[in-house]
Amino acid sequence: MPAAITIPISTFELSITYQKPAIRLMADRVTVLEALFAALEPWSPDVDEMEIITTGKPSEQGVKIRISTQKASFFFSATVCKFIKESANWSDADEVQRLIEVAVTALAQASGVVFGKQVTILSLHLQLKSVSFKDILRGFMSPELLKLDPLAANAMATVLRWPKHRITLDGSAALANGIFVQMEREFDPKSTFNDMKETILNDEIDLLKLLGVEEAEE
Repeated sequence: MPAAITIPISTFELSITYQKPAIRLMADRVTVLEALFAALEPWSPDVDEMEIITTGKPSEQGVKIRISTQKASFFFSATVCKFIKESANWSDADEVQRLIEVAVTALAQASGVVFGKQVTILSLHLQLKSVSFKDILRGFMSPELLKLDPLAANAMATVLRWPKHRITLDGSAALANGIFVQMEREFDPKSTFNDMKETILNDEIDLLKLLGVEEAEE
């Protein structure tokens, strides 16, 4: 029987790289900002919550608009745009998708950027109810490594990488007796948000099943 969990901490990120840098966005962002604030008006963005980022590499500098009503933010620079949603829940997936589509459409129309590869990251902190996180993660450790010391391992982490896919399993630094799960995927420019949503959902279902855990009903 799967071990019961809750997911008190969850974050979804979507980064979209432009096919070519939009150099003028390093200096002139007014038109784009006006378009974004107009498009995002249904979610009540606040000018006072806007952050102009001037540190880091030129490609990392840009503007972040926080949408507090959705616990989300949208950032754009000369090379990439990024959407981040805190407290991500599948019950809100359609609204999140609509918010993303509105933001990226406004950015593209106002700036003329052409979008390239898309990368999604879903990060979950799983709170275990009745079993130890070590017992679950130990099953993913190499038996040869565990034999190197007769004492039981206190911490363990697994990272698997494929050309366009990465999975991280680790103990949660934010929750006692918790597991940190992160699923990253790269999608081509033609992938729709519906395509990505379906793939990410299947990734989560498959990984939770592999861990032998199941989200408890409220």
